[in-house]
Amino acid sequence: MSPVIIAVLGIGVLAVLLAVAVVTRYKVAGPSEAFIVTGRRGKQATDPETGQVFTDNSGQKVVVGGGVFVVPFVQQKFSLDLSSRHIPVAVRGAVTLRGVKAHLEGVAIVKVGGNEDSIRAAAQRFLRQQGGIVGFTQEVLSGALRSIVGRMSVEDIIRDRAAFAGQVAEEAEASLSGQGLVLDAFQIQDITTEGSYLEDLGRPEAARAKQEADIAEAVARRAAEQARLKAEEEIAIAQRTFELKQAEIKAETDEAKARAAAAGPLARAAREQEVLSEQEKVAERQAALTDRELDTQVRKPADAARYRAEQEAEARRIAQVKEAEAEADRARLTGEGEKAHRAALAAAVRIEGEAEAAAIGAKGAAEAEAMHKKADAFARYGDAAVLQMLVGVLPEVVAKASEPLSAVEKMTIISTDGAGQLARTVADNVAQGVELLNATTGVDLTELLKKLGASGTDGKAAAATAAVEAGSVTVNGRIEVTD
Repeated sequence: MSPVIIAVLGIGVLAVLLAVAVVTRYKVAGPSEAFIVTGRRGKQATDPETGQVFTDNSGQKVVVGGGVFVVPFVQQKFSLDLSSRHIPVAVRGAVTLRGVKAHLEGVAIVKVGGNEDSIRAAAQRFLRQQGGIVGFTQEVLSGALRSIVGRMSVEDIIRDRAAFAGQVAEEAEASLSGQGLVLDAFQIQDITTEGSYLEDLGRPEAARAKQEADIAEAVARRAAEQARLKAEEEIAIAQRTFELKQAEIKAETDEAKARAAAAGPLARAAREQEVLSEQEKVAERQAALTDRELDTQVRKPADAARYRAEQEAEARRIAQVKEAEAEADRARLTGEGEKAHRAALAAAVRIEGEAEAAAIGAKGAAEAEAMHKKADAFARYGDAAVLQMLVGVLPEVVAKASEPLSAVEKMTIISTDGAGQLARTVADNVAQGVELLNATTGVDLTELLKKLGASGTDGKAAAATAAVEAGSVTVNGRIEVTD
């Protein structure tokens, strides 16, 4: 083998070895992994604020999600797990604000922070013992839980667990962040107390819940019963509807059968009805033809004769009316002459009557005046005037009493007294007349005559004076009353 070939083979082997070395020393971090590459020497630095001298380890290289070449024999690579850790936390006998001992169980989600400072801090404390993150976190959270529980009551913790967990996380955050850890979440899973505090605390609520459950159960049973009854009602309605429908179908079927059975007779009846209808039309046309014949041959000639008779009667009536009107005109003219004549006669009679009425009125007025004067005289002279009047009428009374005897032509007196009986009869008639006068007028004539005889000459003078004033005169000692 030639030396050239050997040299080429040696260079190739060396290149392969270099490539393998490079590949094996190049490291790529996983998605939840951080590389800390060390090897550089830290530098001494002074804090400008405090003046303290410290070693600057910023030369340590932190790789997250990327690749890095680790120089052999110079640098060294370390890995730090960045994934979240599910850490249970339990506290027993924590004293609450009201002195009740409570047992709490929770869970925390903790991880190493994603920035370089957090990774360096966590790497400095937990790189060789990453399992210590769990114990450290449990101790920090337990202390925070006890601290927060001491400021709250059991009711507050139960009522608002989220606020309680937030306060715990806030309390522990400073301690965890100083170690490069981040608390993603913290939840309280269970809270118990010593004794029956929680049971007593929840008993009213449990009773109320049981009551509500009983009510809800009763309501549910009632609803179920109502639903069952409603379903049975609907079943009954459906059954009734079904039976009604069956009855309706049966009725329709029976009707169809009946119509089918009666179709033949109905068809015959329809045909007969059509025949009768046509016969009725023929009869109507025959009747119309007969009516037109009667109208032409009988009715119209009769109407013409009647019209002619009516016209003739109307002409005669008009002639009679005209004649009557002429006769009435003549009578009216004659009556007006007679009316004028009668009016003249009526006017003459009226004038004659008025003259006669005036005469009667004047006579009556004179008589009334005389009567007034007589009344005044009688009132003034009293019984003397009355006596004078009665004495004046006595002869007439005697004459009337003897008047029946004067009509006797021949008189035969049968009496033992002879002819003297006639004079006594007249005297009796006069006496009866005087008594009749007394009875009808209430004037006692006999008494008046006695008073007159007793009054003597004074009475006669008074009577004479009254007669003179009343228009009377005295003849031979007798007072005569004149109109």
